[in-house]
Amino acid sequence: MPSTNLLASCTLPTMYGDFAMHVFGDAEGQEEVVALVHGTAGDTRPLVRLHSACFTGDILGSLRCDCGPQLTAALQLMAKEPHGILLYLTRHEGRGIGLANKVKAYELQERGLDTVAANVQLGLPADARDYTPAVRTLLQLGVRDVRLATNNPQKIKALAAGGLTVERVPHGGFVNPHNTDYLRVKDILMGHLDAAGTSVGDRERAE
Repeated sequence: MPSTNLLASCTLPTMYGDFAMHVFGDAEGQEEVVALVHGTAGDTRPLVRLHSACFTGDILGSLRCDCGPQLTAALQLMAKEPHGILLYLTRHEGRGIGLANKVKAYELQERGLDTVAANVQLGLPADARDYTPAVRTLLQLGVRDVRLATNNPQKIKALAAGGLTVERVPHGGFVNPHNTDYLRVKDILMGHLDAAGTSVGDRERAE
């Protein structure tokens, strides 16, 4: 697996607590992961959250998704942990299709398509995210064993495939009147897990 490069570090005081902030890049020096570390990393079995960049949700407070509240909740959670790491994945905008394509998909959703169908209509993958940079970053930080705050089985598989030991910790969703269809697609079509670790889609199909 190609290595990742540490580009810059600082201490970042936030409204949630103080974090060590590390920016990692690829072989060309292009930024790809921001790691916010509370406590120490290394051989500490930290609580880890992988957060995909979402300009509309994280910055603008969009109600189409629950990304903003997920990010806030994750930072609050990490700040309470002796050892916590939030990885902000800068190339994951729109599940990896980029901001412009995400806005195009939004326009199709306004016509009645769900998030998966809108991506397909644009000739794009339903989910184009690559978690390899996250794996590289954790290994660079000396982390081999994590408690991963997620409902997404693909994140668990990606870290495990990269050689990490993963224990899943459920991470709550945040519902509002504008994102119910979005959350349902994540549950039913993308196989997200409930608190017990069961695929919501598989459970509903069995019922």
